Amino acid sequence: MKAIITTAYGSPDIFKVGQMEKPIAKPNEILIQIHASSVTKADTMMRTGKPYIGRLMIGITKPKNPIWGTGFAGVVEAVGSGVTQFQVGDKVFGENIDTMGTYAEYVTVPEDGIVAHLPENLSFEEAAGMCDGGITSLNFLTNLGNIQPRQKVLINGASGSLGTAAVQIAKHFGAEVTAVCSTPNIPLVKALGADYTIDYTQDDFTSRTNTYDLIYDTVGVRSFADCRNALTENGIYASPVLGLPLLSDMMVTSVFGKKKAKFSATGALPAQETKRLMGILLEIIEAGNLKGVLDRVYPLEQLADAHTYIEKGHKKGNVVLKPVA
Repeated sequence: MKAIITTAYGSPDIFKVGQMEKPIAKPNEILIQIHASSVTKADTMMRTGKPYIGRLMIGITKPKNPIWGTGFAGVVEAVGSGVTQFQVGDKVFGENIDTMGTYAEYVTVPEDGIVAHLPENLSFEEAAGMCDGGITSLNFLTNLGNIQPRQKVLINGASGSLGTAAVQIAKHFGAEVTAVCSTPNIPLVKALGADYTIDYTQDDFTSRTNTYDLIYDTVGVRSFADCRNALTENGIYASPVLGLPLLSDMMVTSVFGKKKAKFSATGALPAQETKRLMGILLEIIEAGNLKGVLDRVYPLEQLADAHTYIEKGHKKGNVVLKPVA
């Protein structure tokens, strides 16, 4: 099968198109022909091998897995002898976190992994990036933020993959949503349901006082210290971008003060919890309250171009690869 092979850390030029042996489904696995796979900001950070602590999981001197990529959508081509929930021809989507391998034409996924039947109201391209942004934002809004109806929630980086999912999920749970993004993306976040918008090129949301019950900084560009005054008395600041300042703030606020700084590595959650979040995500999708936002689609061979585009920082929603013409 055709795949993008990664043998080192560095610039997008490290990606090479090659041929790999087509995987065979084990008794508990399904073999999926990939029709679309996601390319994320996290992928571009992982490619650089920085921060170095991340290499403890993905390989010290070079990547442990030759084929990267986690998000996918496609069609089941074969099933293992013990599989009961899927059959050949089923349309599916999900996230293959443990072994990756979705920068390719085929991937095998455990039946009890993060995989589900494709809802009828999603295309392959829309679904490919749904788990990364959807499950992560669901984790931050519900598990960390304990989102409630009528709460005031601010989402910084509202037009990206995590942000577009977060706006819709927060509205699903009945929150009052303020979306922060740049000028060109204001119409997008309004269309997704944001009650209020802030153009960060014109206005600084951190200048507000005692306003937001939850600030979800999807891009990690404003610290807890920046946002402290904008939080209500028991407000929560949460970000998926972990650095020493956030780590320090988490330690301090866990002991002192009512306002809290929080982080979670969604990809490291127990499988049972991730499956639970996937189930909730499906309910929101099937209720028509979460739609995939698609920015660009690249052929598999143009993965380097996709990474280069994402690194420019202007991505709207999701970027996907299309292994199947």
